Amino acid sequence: MADWLAPLLVADRTGTEKSKRKLIMSTALVVLAAGKGTRMNSDIPKVLHPIAQGSMLEHALAAGRALDPERVIVVAGHEAEAVRAAVAEIDETAEVVLQEEQLGTAHAVDQTRAALTGFSGDVVVLYGDTPFVSADTLERMVAARAQADLVVLGFHAADPARYGRLLMQGDSLERIVEFKDASEAERTVDFCNSGLMACDADLMFDLLARIGNKNASGEYYLTDLVELARAQGRSVTAIACDESETLGVNSRADLAAADAVFQAKARAELLDLGVTLMAPETVYLAFDTVIGRDTVIEPNVVFGPGVTVESGALIRAFSHLEGCHVSRGAKVGPYARLRPGAELAENTHIGNFVEIKNAEIAEGAKVNHLSYIGDASIGKETNIGAGTITCNYDGVMKHRTQIGARAFIGSNTLLVAPVTLGHETMTASGTVVTKDVDHGDLAISRTRQENKTGYAEKIMDMLRAKKARLTKGSE
Repeated sequence: MADWLAPLLVADRTGTEKSKRKLIMSTALVVLAAGKGTRMNSDIPKVLHPIAQGSMLEHALAAGRALDPERVIVVAGHEAEAVRAAVAEIDETAEVVLQEEQLGTAHAVDQTRAALTGFSGDVVVLYGDTPFVSADTLERMVAARAQADLVVLGFHAADPARYGRLLMQGDSLERIVEFKDASEAERTVDFCNSGLMACDADLMFDLLARIGNKNASGEYYLTDLVELARAQGRSVTAIACDESETLGVNSRADLAAADAVFQAKARAELLDLGVTLMAPETVYLAFDTVIGRDTVIEPNVVFGPGVTVESGALIRAFSHLEGCHVSRGAKVGPYARLRPGAELAENTHIGNFVEIKNAEIAEGAKVNHLSYIGDASIGKETNIGAGTITCNYDGVMKHRTQIGARAFIGSNTLLVAPVTLGHETMTASGTVVTKDVDHGDLAISRTRQENKTGYAEKIMDMLRAKKARLTKGSE
C-alpha cells in the first residue's frame, strides 16, 4: 500500500487513524530543489510543476513529514524566490537556503552546513523532482542507519539503461559506478542508484568537505560520499524500493507520465477502499483528495486540492470540486461546481449548473438548478429556486447572505447582500431582495404587469422592416 497516497486512505471520519512510528534519532530533511530543469522549457522552477495539482516539491515534503523531522531545509537556486514562496505556503517551519551556483549535488547539500550547525542526528537527502518516494521507504532508510553509517536508496530497474549501478558485497555497498565508467559485467547489474541518502550529520559534512570536482563536468557529486566513507572504514549499505518510487521528472512528457502514474494508483486505492468510480479513467484526483467508502463518483469528475467527501455521497458527472467538504448522503451535480469554502451538510442536494462558493448549505437544503450561491449561509431544509443569485460583490467588498431554515426562495430571486432572511420565509419569483425579511414573511418586489394590446405585432413588423432596409442597403 503506497504511503504517498496516505490522504486517500481515510475512508471514514470515524475510522482509526494510522499510527506513526516515532523515530528516536532526530532527523533533518534536506530537499534539493535548485535545478532549472532546462528540458521543461519553462520559466517556472522544475520542482514547482504540478502532479495531481500539487507541486513536485509538495509531494516530496509530504513524504518527508512521515519522519517527523526536527529540521526541514530546501536548497533553492533557479528562481529561488518562487521556490521560497512555495515552501512558505507548504510548510511555514521549513527553511530555504540558496545555492547560487549549481555545482553539483554534493555542493547543494553543503549549502545547508551553516543552517545545520549544532544539529545532532541524521540528514536525509531527497530530490524535489523525485516526488513519489514513499514514507515507508524513508522510514526504512532511517531505520537502516542503526546498522550502517551511510545508507543509499536503490531500486531494481526493469531497464537499467544509463543509471548509476550500486555494487554490493552482501549487505555492504562497495561503490557506486556511473554507467559510462562501468565495465560490461558491471552494466549487467540492475540495482541502480536513486540518489537519496541518509547519514549522520557530522559525518556527512566531514565527508562533503573532502569531495573534489575532478571530473568531466567539474561538479561535486554526492555519490562520492560512498567511496570516502569506505576509505575511513565506515559501514555503507543500500536498501531497495520499488522502481516507481524513484520516477524522476525532467520534461513535460515525464510530468504527464508521472501524473498518469499517480492517477492510476490513486483510483486503484479508492476502489479498494469501497468507493465506486463508474468510469475510473475519467475521474481526476488531486494529491490530497479524501473520499469515503460507499460514495459513488460518476464519469468526468474533477477534484481540485482540498476536497473531502464523506461516506455515502453521490458526485454526478462533469462536476468540479475544489477546497470543499461534502457530508454523508449529499448529492452533487451533474455539472455542478463547488469552489473553496463550500460546506455541504448531510443530505443536501446541489444540482445541475449550480455554483457554490464560500457558503454553508445546512442539512437537507436544496439548490437544484442554475443558481449561484456565494458568501452565504443556507438553513436546514431550505429550497433555493432555479436562477437564484446571491449578489455578494459590490465591486470592492464581498458581503454575506443569510437564509434561515425551511425557507422557500422563488425562481430568479436576486439576493443583494448583505441581507438576512429569517426562518420559513418566502420570496416570490423574480424578486430582488434588498432588505432583511423577517421570520415567516413573504418578500415580493416585482413591478405590476401591464399588457399592451397589439404591441408585439407592431414591434415585430417595425423590426422586420428595419432589417429589410439594412439588407437592401448593403447590397
